[in-house]
Amino acid sequence: MIPTDFSDYSKKVIECVGDIPGVREVVLLNVLTRPTVDEFWDPMAEIKAAEELLMKLKTSIKAPGIKVRVKAEFMMEGEVSGVIQRVAEDEKVSLVAMGARGKSRIKSVLLGSVSRNVLRFGDANLLIMRYKTVESGDMKKYCERVFARVLFPMDFSQPAEMALSFLKGLGRIGELVLLNVVSKGETEGEIETNVASATMKLDDIARELIKVGIKVTSKVAMGHPVETIHSLAEKEDVSLIAIISQGSMATGKGRIGSIAYDVANSASRPVLILR
Repeated sequence: MIPTDFSDYSKKVIECVGDIPGVREVVLLNVLTRPTVDEFWDPMAEIKAAEELLMKLKTSIKAPGIKVRVKAEFMMEGEVSGVIQRVAEDEKVSLVAMGARGKSRIKSVLLGSVSRNVLRFGDANLLIMRYKTVESGDMKKYCERVFARVLFPMDFSQPAEMALSFLKGLGRIGELVLLNVVSKGETEGEIETNVASATMKLDDIARELIKVGIKVTSKVAMGHPVETIHSLAEKEDVSLIAIISQGSMATGKGRIGSIAYDVANSASRPVLILR
């Protein structure tokens, strides 16, 4: 499902859908809000107008074999993100793909409020698209082969193993960059032991992935997890960061861990949150 507010950011996401592996059906969703001023209001006319705009956007999906449906919903109360989550659940979508920002004029905001709430409270896998801005001020189509070089931070937890199996099954990843960040160790000896252990585990995982034809690079780094993930994403010029919503330190409460939230909120490139 792709929620759109008809902003440039959300339109770009629609152009990218053909680059996402395994997509067979797409729901284009627009959430309308009731006018705040007391004026004549024709909700059916607004729904029809929104659906007409969605049908025009539908033509942006050029990939063959993808079924596209459009849906316009009114938000009578609550948050737009709540409507997105309800429709995602009703439609049983496997992925919500949306832009990092919408129509907000505050360009310094890393994530728009709607994207941030879907990140925090959503249940479906979430792809947050970001775009580079070229000198003319236009947004470059950053989705070209979005799965070409994927950075996957690995903490060796069961959720991480399940997510890695999911990525392995996509079949269209050009290269997988595995990263483990060592952030614990009271002494030099403890740190060296942790690095050696992580290196051995990553090498074992890489060998298994290579056997099934996946190109793999493995990295072990020391430092703060979020800062290290961002730094390596820039250094390796990855096309996507794929990260589990909760890692080995999760308590079972909440839908997004602090590391995943901070990575998604402040990344400079697309992020895939695997629930």
